[in-house]
Amino acid sequence: MSDFTHLRVLLQRRIDLIADHAFRDRDASAHLEALKNVSEEITAEHQKLRPQLPPRLNHFLTQASFSKALEYLDSSED
Repeated sequence: MSDFTHLRVLLQRRIDLIADHAFRDRDASAHLEALKNVSEEITAEHQKLRPQLPPRLNHFLTQASFSKALEYLDSSED
């Protein structure tokens, strides 16, 4: 499988941000901006990698099923 390390990092960062309730409670607008930025980075990385993505991973990213995309990457690593 190709090296999707950066994509994996971005997906994990987004999940971590969603789970960071302290950040959200402390500064909701900054939290939302951080989520927006990482989502845009994921979209850009998806577009860059699209030609080499396995069909199922491409589907998850196209549908914004980012948790499933991360699970796919993690299970494909084995």
